Formats: sequence, C-alpha cells, structure tokens
Amino acid sequence: MSKYGAKRTTVDGITFASKKEAARYCDLKLMQHAGLIDDLELQPRFDLLVNSQKVCTYVADFIYTFGGKTVVEDVKGMKTPVYNLKKKLMKACYGIDVLET
Repeated sequence: MSKYGAKRTTVDGITFASKKEAARYCDLKLMQHAGLIDDLELQPRFDLLVNSQKVCTYVADFIYTFGGKTVVEDVKGMKTPVYNLKKKLMKACYGIDVLET
C-alpha cells in the first residue's frame, strides 16, 4: 500500500498508481473509441527548465486532444507540495494549465 492509501491497479496490462487513475484511463479509452478525444498518451514527461537550467521533470498521467486543444491531465487524490510546485512550473514554462480529475 502506498503512503497515501492508493492501491495499484492493472488494466489492459498497464499498472496504474491508483484505482482512480485506472478508472479514468478506462473513461478516456472509451472517449477515444467514441471519437470524442484523440491521441491519448499515458505518462508524458515534461522537462521543467528555468533560465535554460533543468529543475525537474513532471510526469503527467495523461495527455490527449479534445476539441482541437491539447489537454494535460493528472488524476489527484492528494495534492503534495511537490505536485503544487510542478503544476505552477508547467504553467510558467509551457503555459499549460494541468487538468486535475
């Protein structure tokens, strides 16, 4: 069991950090099959640079296209201080507002 009580769950041979993340994957997969979203990817990585210096890497849960716009999504149960900082860096470095579900 994890520090915050999340239970690892496997769907389609993919292990997710929590049941909530696995359920969201199933929802997104159905949405893609129905043609509502496109280009679903799991665990996209973003290098967060400040003044050309790599500070850290942010790994989102999902990225996909919805209505012609790219959506970066993170399934959250517990918002840690590190996550909050990386979310702000995503906005500052890439202009991306991370969608939390």
